[in-house]
Amino acid sequence: MMLNSAAIFYSTKNIIAALTVTVLYLLVSFFLIGFKTDQLVLAAIFNLFYFASALSRKFILGFSIFIVYWIIFDYMKAFPNYTFNEVHIGDLYNTEKRLFGTGVQMVTPNEYWLAHQNSLLDVMTGIFYLCWIPVPLAFAAYLFFKDKKIFLQFSLTFVLVNFIGFTIYYTYPAAPPWYIQLHGNTFIPGTPGNSAGLARFDQFFGVGVFKNLYEKSSNVFAAMPSLHSSYPLIVVYYEFKKKAGLTARIIFVTVMLGIWFAAVYTSHHYVLDVLAGITCAVIGIVLFQKLLMKQKYFTRLLEKYQSIIS
Repeated sequence: MMLNSAAIFYSTKNIIAALTVTVLYLLVSFFLIGFKTDQLVLAAIFNLFYFASALSRKFILGFSIFIVYWIIFDYMKAFPNYTFNEVHIGDLYNTEKRLFGTGVQMVTPNEYWLAHQNSLLDVMTGIFYLCWIPVPLAFAAYLFFKDKKIFLQFSLTFVLVNFIGFTIYYTYPAAPPWYIQLHGNTFIPGTPGNSAGLARFDQFFGVGVFKNLYEKSSNVFAAMPSLHSSYPLIVVYYEFKKKAGLTARIIFVTVMLGIWFAAVYTSHHYVLDVLAGITCAVIGIVLFQKLLMKQKYFTRLLEKYQSIIS
């Protein structure tokens, strides 16, 4: 019986399927954005989980939703949004100043914090910004083992919100605050990513965490909306839906507020970008819960997917 189970688990069909997906991913990646060791790492992780055990296979098939999101985000490097529409630099800055400017000289919130930075805030905002992906993924892992139905809802809402954000990136390319601080209103195609205020976190600890992270940025001119601000709101919503506990709720709400502040403090986003990110999250959640979840064909697909990973 055990031999039959092993034969099914390592069947030719499963092996060919996994290898086909892996080879296609590596080939498409090579032709679109060139070879990177990150691609081999992702492929290795997928195959390791797929063939390690029945549980790990279900886990990686569930988390393939996030893998697809990451691959699409990575492929955006091949199609810079500034080649499709005009980049908004000065107009966005002036709108921010008009709506949220402060002080006698009417500086933006980013400029205010640039002049009032301190080490404690540098460290705290760096810690909060490091949470933007680990916290959603950790929460997704928790849901995978505790409630696969909500896990799928959370994961697909996460991807839907990203697609909404990506659409805005291409229709409204926008420079981040640090860009205008360094380059003014001049548009410079191919500008590399910059860790901006997060560089102070790296300097404080003598590391290159954010430097290395932002060197891999898919597109500098994708500040509007701030999807960093969307993610924690999605987590908070589904935590309320799942009722994971008061401690988790306090942590998630704190991280959410911390990321919103950090986005502005570190000059990665305007307040307008943060508000746009929050709006994207709300729209994505409403569309998923009030529209998609009301469609019978969609709920049947979810049930089928749930049966695969259960």
